[in-house]
Amino acid sequence: MSMTMTEKILARSAGLESVKPGQIITSKVDIALGNDITAPIAIRAFKKAGATAVFDPSRVVLVPDHFAPNKDIASAQQAKIMRDFANEMDVENYFEVGQMGVEHALLPEQGLCLPGDVIIGADSHTCTYGALGAFSTGVGSTDLAATMITGKTWFRVPETMKFVFSGKKKNKWISGKDLILYTIGKIGVSGALYRAMEFSGDMIEDISMDDRLSIANMAVEAGAKNGIFRPDKRTFDFLDTQAVRPQRSYQSVESDMDATYHSVHEYDGSDIDLQVAFPHLPENTRPVGEAKDIRLDQVVVGSCTNGRYVDLEIVAGILKGKKMAKGMRMIIIPATQRIYKKAMNNGLLEVFIDAGAAVSTPTCGPCLGGHMGILAEGERCLATTNRNFVGRMGHPKSEVYLASPAVAAASAVTGVISSPEDL
Repeated sequence: MSMTMTEKILARSAGLESVKPGQIITSKVDIALGNDITAPIAIRAFKKAGATAVFDPSRVVLVPDHFAPNKDIASAQQAKIMRDFANEMDVENYFEVGQMGVEHALLPEQGLCLPGDVIIGADSHTCTYGALGAFSTGVGSTDLAATMITGKTWFRVPETMKFVFSGKKKNKWISGKDLILYTIGKIGVSGALYRAMEFSGDMIEDISMDDRLSIANMAVEAGAKNGIFRPDKRTFDFLDTQAVRPQRSYQSVESDMDATYHSVHEYDGSDIDLQVAFPHLPENTRPVGEAKDIRLDQVVVGSCTNGRYVDLEIVAGILKGKKMAKGMRMIIIPATQRIYKKAMNNGLLEVFIDAGAAVSTPTCGPCLGGHMGILAEGERCLATTNRNFVGRMGHPKSEVYLASPAVAAASAVTGVISSPEDL
């Protein structure tokens, strides 16, 4: 029976020869992830169930990144619950402040996410790891609790939508962020509801792993169960150059030529311009040329979507020798300590500080309106994050625009939404 990548991974994890969309299965899980917001809820459910040990201390990952470093007493209590549990259960992959990073940038860096894996996380952007050819999806905290006990969880096998990007980038500034915003703009925030989004085409083969990670990260913003890419040489090279090389074997898969898809969407990449998502949904996308002259109060660069080194390098290249616009606040957050250190060693932090930006230790903080950049009533922010819902980054009457690091940097200099080509 012919299958898509997603179907093959789920079939293997369930011990079945084949699966089909709509089928209910029980899968073995390779990695189970929680953070300082979701893990404490899972831990309470874990203990309420009477469990005394996790299924595998090497396959449970706990990362305090949302309200960390702790912003107040409540967040400190949350982090303590997770820290104490990690110690009690001998969890091998607990990352304390000082070692941690934004979880979806940290796990690939630590060699924890591999092609063919089944990965669940009590965080919706767990879909990021599909860039490595894994089936990776967000779940609720009680599902995380059950998985930490049994090492298994259930799924309804999703249908797969195929997205084929052909051609070359319109200009050097086009990134994976632009491709996924363009896609969400075309199909809407419910356009892939509980379906797999499989990305392919010659343009996809040419883009970097950083771009693929950004695309997979935002699959959930189209309602997808998961996003996924076929592993190739770029994938394997990426795995071999991270802080920790893979410590376990893996088996990559690819879709059969005659696999059945829910639908196929074909885009000419040369037609895709720099994108900006207007408030208050990621589907409200327009080319940057239609967003110009919208005045901003704040720009944020970071998050699990665009806080990697390449993102910071793009921003530094635009900011070098320039200053923030009058009244502009710019916050730059390297996604992991390794990224932070590399940016420091290569002079990027100096560029940021000289330009008038604030640089933070790794945290998800402003993306979810937690800390490190909350918006006041009436303020506008352009961010390289992944959501711009009402009140997402602060006051319900504030506004968030989503864009790439290149647009973010250019906008910080001009004070209005701008293309780097405007500088």
